[in-house]
Amino acid sequence: MKISGFTFCRNAVRYDYPLRESIRSILPIVDEFIVNVGRCDDGTLELVRSIEDPKIRIVESVWDDALQKDGLIYSQQTNIALSLCTGDWAFYLQADEVVHEDDLPKIVDATRAHLTNQKVKGLLFRYLHFVGDYRSTNPWFYHKAVRIIRNNGEIESCGDAVGFHLKSTGQYLQSGWEEWLAPSRGRIFHYGWVKGPRTLQAKKQEQTRVYHGDSPPPSEEKWLLQDHVVFEEYGILKTFRGTHPAVMADRVAQYPILRPGRNRWLEPAFYRAVLKRGFRG
Repeated sequence: MKISGFTFCRNAVRYDYPLRESIRSILPIVDEFIVNVGRCDDGTLELVRSIEDPKIRIVESVWDDALQKDGLIYSQQTNIALSLCTGDWAFYLQADEVVHEDDLPKIVDATRAHLTNQKVKGLLFRYLHFVGDYRSTNPWFYHKAVRIIRNNGEIESCGDAVGFHLKSTGQYLQSGWEEWLAPSRGRIFHYGWVKGPRTLQAKKQEQTRVYHGDSPPPSEEKWLLQDHVVFEEYGILKTFRGTHPAVMADRVAQYPILRPGRNRWLEPAFYRAVLKRGFRG
């Protein structure tokens, strides 16, 4: 059995993505790791090269500005990396997603258990979405997503690269299609919203252009105008009491807790959120 890792990235240094940590987190269990680096001038390519692991294969690409709509450039760039994978399974991580070392044996066991069961097209991961700092998670974000797919040419990244679909029918692979999916028993630590306010604002501005071009809707204009990002729901987030992946140790140690005394149970907004969205963890 062979497992390929793959990802795409651009401006990972400028927007402070934990790209190096992301790649390193699954290197022990993959046979190769394809990294599609979009042309940029912030040192992203040099960052990937600095990992210096023989499993890593770098391909460079130029982003097509004509695809600046609905985030389609993200799936297009993902599929460039996927097309170069040679494993039985292809393990996808975005540049802000990291896997815990404790989960690696479980993930390998899952890939072995389902290798010959051709009905299983992908493996689901449980998500932890960190917001503001490394001790706060948003329990109302999506809880599961496919991150390992069977690399048989039938499946590709779609939309804004959050997930995958079958090429022949366009059927989206998601939780609920149990005949096609199996649990990986692994977790994805998603750190996309743990950044300094100015960096997060710049990242959001870039994403707004990728989704809407030069004419963002009114709902997005605030990100282009304000001087800082306010985490409006920080007070009602869930406190994370587990351990982070070891590759994240330096980042976690250096980053401050935004509000050390926060207690969501004392926040009236928390109960309003529960009434509106339900209690999630």
